[in-house]
Amino acid sequence: MSAHGTFSEPCVKSTSDNKKIGHNYTRGNLIIEKIVRRRAIVVLAKSEVAPTAITAFIGTSKSSVSRWNNRCAQTNNYKDLPRSGRPPFYTQDVKLKVIAFYCQKRPLPGCGRWSLRWASQHLAANPEYIGKDTPSKSTIQRFLANNKLKPHRSRYFLHITDPDFFPKMEHLVALFKNPPGNLFFFDECPGIQILQRLTPDMQTEETKKRIEEFEYIRNGTMDVFAFFNYTDGKIYAECRCNHKTDTFLEVFKSHVEEQASSEQIHYVMDNLSSHRSYSFCQAVAELSAVQCPPKQELDTLSKRMQWLQMTDKRIIIHFTPYHGSWLNLVEIWFGIMGAKVLGESYNSAENLKASFDSFVIEWNCILAHPFRWSYDGSGLHKQAVVRFTKMLENTVTQMDIRILTKMLMLMTNLLKDYMKEVAEHVWARLTETIFAQYATINDMIQKEEGPKRKEKAQYALASMMAAIQRYLGYQTTHCKHF
Repeated sequence: MSAHGTFSEPCVKSTSDNKKIGHNYTRGNLIIEKIVRRRAIVVLAKSEVAPTAITAFIGTSKSSVSRWNNRCAQTNNYKDLPRSGRPPFYTQDVKLKVIAFYCQKRPLPGCGRWSLRWASQHLAANPEYIGKDTPSKSTIQRFLANNKLKPHRSRYFLHITDPDFFPKMEHLVALFKNPPGNLFFFDECPGIQILQRLTPDMQTEETKKRIEEFEYIRNGTMDVFAFFNYTDGKIYAECRCNHKTDTFLEVFKSHVEEQASSEQIHYVMDNLSSHRSYSFCQAVAELSAVQCPPKQELDTLSKRMQWLQMTDKRIIIHFTPYHGSWLNLVEIWFGIMGAKVLGESYNSAENLKASFDSFVIEWNCILAHPFRWSYDGSGLHKQAVVRFTKMLENTVTQMDIRILTKMLMLMTNLLKDYMKEVAEHVWARLTETIFAQYATINDMIQKEEGPKRKEKAQYALASMMAAIQRYLGYQTTHCKHF
């Protein structure tokens, strides 16, 4: 028993081999094993197996065989009877307070996350949070583990900020489900550092774990251009010293020239400026054997993107949404390649290129396989609304005005075109939060020094409020309970 009256897990023994299982054997496993053993006793007894034989086979005593056979045969209940035991030291209210403190309160203004030891000592020094009986670090860890909470973990995440994210996503999902014959995913991996460790890697004596030298020298950078074939998973890739527009056009033309001239080619790529430049439009027109519109007709990004996406030419470009790189399947291959190649030590760009080319050959000959897309976007509309609501509630003043503008337009479009994809209570919470934070948002907009950013933000807020008014009118008309 611990200092706070809680019981630690016993080291149980397996009835089959009589060996200690250890701390990885959970209480749930033990309960399941007991029930299985008791069911076996009843089944064997009904089959008229002698009690001595059941005792030897199950690995228990005669009294246990007799007791469980009689009880389970009469009540069909294989579980232990309730026991009194000592009441828990920490109430559920205290546990919730500890969890809320650890997950929601920052240690210091602008500081990162708690450690278990730090949180325990801080609670002991500040009893006003939960009282005098402060939990130890292991107790806090147990509270978190029992609720499957991992606030110490972190990962990179892309918030949905493109106002037209969902129409663009639906277009790509439809493309994945009914792919054309020649569908390629393209992207660049720029600024790869060529690092040389000062000593060769070593291995530990017992486990042969690799030991890498901490100190390194930089030998420049390299950029990788890659095309992933949706049909068979093969890669066309090149290493270059930069990713300027001219370099991109050269690599793109090289890939197109390897394809059959009589077939249409589809490319999925992101919104990098070189992918939407007029020079790229000229290259696509040349490779498609069509006339490129004059520059004055393609004088904006939106016009150039619209022309590149037209289906009446040989090459068709499909753009991912902003912050939608996860819709580009070549990113998966970049992750695999990075783990296999980029983590090694290289003393020159030539050595890195040689290793990279060898891996591409190995991939295409042995490892290549298609990545099949199955996600249809269900539930993502709700997640976007919930996340934006939480940001407005907790951290609206920390948001960049450009991101705030985009997300207001995104919510406006969702209310307009995807209202039924999100539950009413989720929309209700967003509208309440918008009204509650309206003064704060408007104050942020008024303090914006950039005139264009300010104008866009004002328009976005006005559009959001108009959409909310239409939504509330719709609810009043169609929902009597509203």
